[in-house]
Amino acid sequence: MIQQTPRTTTSRMPKRTNYDETLIYSILDEALFCTISYSVDNQPFSIPTAFVRKENKLYIHGSVGSHFLREIEKGIPVCMTVMLTDALVVAKSAFSHSVNYRSVIVFSNAVRIDDFDKKYAFFKELTEKIVPNSWEYLRPMKATEVNKTMLLEFDISEASARTRSGMPNDEEEDKILPIWSGIIPIPSKRLTPIADELSEKIALPEHLKNG
Repeated sequence: MIQQTPRTTTSRMPKRTNYDETLIYSILDEALFCTISYSVDNQPFSIPTAFVRKENKLYIHGSVGSHFLREIEKGIPVCMTVMLTDALVVAKSAFSHSVNYRSVIVFSNAVRIDDFDKKYAFFKELTEKIVPNSWEYLRPMKATEVNKTMLLEFDISEASARTRSGMPNDEEEDKILPIWSGIIPIPSKRLTPIADELSEKIALPEHLKNG
């Protein structure tokens, strides 16, 4: 269960912050990548990476030789963030411009998972998230590939969502100005796949035809 903590409590515009588990999970499931921030010897680091949520856990992976993963697998505190941008909010004043967005912040600590079956299942989950319905189409993953990969698990118990939606919030004196205001939607969408030179004569598989 997700509970509000001092680290997830916001001081500015608290009405935009939400601790609802369903909302938090829906944002994490839609986002393809997160950014993981941590500190080593007072030196900050921030790494973007793909991830998967399963129940109340979040998973990332990388090479067993990754300096980044070797550091955070020690259990040091990390902060994980995602943001989905839905629209640019254009007001009558630049000061009132904003963004419609959905974001999540998670505070957690890594736990290394070495179980082969769990790692293999993660790869399927991640592959299906990035390219839906592609797992059975691809060459099966080799055991050596699984073994060369580190899997880290994070508990999603200290987290919050923050969102904005709707039209501009112009100042009262600006509302009568003859200046256009509104929103510019910027949806994230998948376009038509482009084949590399090895696949130019191979028919586009069904799972890639509908985005």
